[in-house]
Amino acid sequence: MSAAEDVVTEAPAVEAVPKRAMTLGTGTSLLVLLLLIAVPLFAKNFVIFQLTQLLYLGLAVLALNILTGGSGQFSLGQSAFYGIGAYVTAVMMEQFNVPYFLCLPAAAVVCFGAGFLFGQPALRLSGVYLALATFALATAMPQLLKLNFLEHWTGGVQGLVVTKPDAPFGLPMSQDMWLYYFTLVVVLAIYIFSVNLLRSRSGRAFMAIRDNEIAASAMGINVALYKTLAFGVSAAVTGVAGGLSAIAVQFVAPDSFTITLAIQLFLGMVVGGVGWLPGSIVGAAFIIFVPNIAEGISKGLSGAVFGVLLFAVIYLVPHGARQVAILGQQLAGRLRKN
Repeated sequence: MSAAEDVVTEAPAVEAVPKRAMTLGTGTSLLVLLLLIAVPLFAKNFVIFQLTQLLYLGLAVLALNILTGGSGQFSLGQSAFYGIGAYVTAVMMEQFNVPYFLCLPAAAVVCFGAGFLFGQPALRLSGVYLALATFALATAMPQLLKLNFLEHWTGGVQGLVVTKPDAPFGLPMSQDMWLYYFTLVVVLAIYIFSVNLLRSRSGRAFMAIRDNEIAASAMGINVALYKTLAFGVSAAVTGVAGGLSAIAVQFVAPDSFTITLAIQLFLGMVVGGVGWLPGSIVGAAFIIFVPNIAEGISKGLSGAVFGVLLFAVIYLVPHGARQVAILGQQLAGRLRKN
């Protein structure tokens, strides 16, 4: 064993999530879906835009949940893949006139390749060392996007303006409403894919590696393959989220994808509950709306108020929204028995 391997310590195992606790019940899921479909019919365009933002940020948090909650690998570099997906979509739409719905699969493929390749050198790292490596990736990405030889396509520091698509087939709805429903369909499809992935043989391999890497290897699991595969899948989903954000915001710039975004996504995963996929939307709601609430309480001390609110959430529900859902299920069960 090399000296480097002696230094690297194993990350603490992420708490396992039972399969039944991985998603909401069928009735609750249908109710949430009906609510998401109905709300835009009665909301203003700004509210619809915020809901669209909630969906694609929730998708990015879900991608991180696949990586950390699924395979137990910690990453602070998701903003890099988010930015790559956004730029691939923006460049293809504006420079090559590719339809927006074809840009998202391309962003997923490019980000999958980037994530899979990055996962190769990261195989020898775990815990805080892996987090530092991904932190370096997130820090470097905005500078890489500003390189001169890319400026012709990316717009350099000035960024790139993206045209928001109209509703197809003459449908009587605004651009914001159409993009919301399009985003909802994409997010729903990836959510179903993610649930099935974590319940499949590959998902069980992810969780075995998460719980005990040595035991997983002893059972014949190709640890190196599945760890890099988890990175690739997570990066691909993050890239789709970045592509959706580019279309919704209508603008991409290197400074939009800094380490701050990566920390926000990690925070959203923790608040939503590590390993609980529906909590991704809850985590996204936290990082979107709680800063606004904190600023409404005190503009001068908004950061301090946000810190207090975050501390309160972590103290009261240390396992995030998943813990609240479990407590609600237990309370409902007791009420039914009574």
